[in-house]
Amino acid sequence: MPGVVDEGESRKSSSSRADSTRSTYPNALECDLVTSTGVKLHMRPIKTSDAPRMKHFHEQLSESAIFRRFFFLHLELASGELEHLTTLDYKDRFAYVVLDDEDELVAVGRYDRIEGTSEAEIAFVVIDHYQHHGIGILLLWHLARAARPNGITHFVAETQADNRGMLGVFRDSGYPISSTIDSEIVSLRFPIQSTPESHAHFLRRTTLFEPEELNEEGPS
Repeated sequence: MPGVVDEGESRKSSSSRADSTRSTYPNALECDLVTSTGVKLHMRPIKTSDAPRMKHFHEQLSESAIFRRFFFLHLELASGELEHLTTLDYKDRFAYVVLDDEDELVAVGRYDRIEGTSEAEIAFVVIDHYQHHGIGILLLWHLARAARPNGITHFVAETQADNRGMLGVFRDSGYPISSTIDSEIVSLRFPIQSTPESHAHFLRRTTLFEPEELNEEGPS
């Protein structure tokens, strides 16, 4: 499933760069998940040591997936981009990686807080042969779960108007989505507070989860 916006530096997010040596890695947010097709994967917050995985992952994406994510054919990630993508504070800037049983990266999801606000821009991308396995919507829910304790109340995103798969992820999330369209680009904004609808969608689509995750995603 192609990504929403640029996996590089967000156009709207804060320009400050997190220093991972001052950040505490959030071990509690690691978990296993099972896709809608029954494949077991592992999801965890990104680490600075994931830069080589990110480079390899990007090189495996199809041109279509790259275009969906960047809105142009950005075929290679520079070393500075890789550093930016993997060096986070886990509060204002956060990312998940999803790994298969061979420890290969198959998906990435991230949020970047828009400076001075309680909103964050989100992006996620799934490698081609794992698209349509329900990974995108799981990334969205888990990103929301990670963002809420950090004072983020809304997510925003952009995607192409013909990207039905990505628009479907948002539609099926259970969050109340508002959207506008301009020049075939759809801009979306939605609150990430758990609702009865998002909780019900979460339960229907999630095959494996930890009990505390269920409680946090459920209605408060």
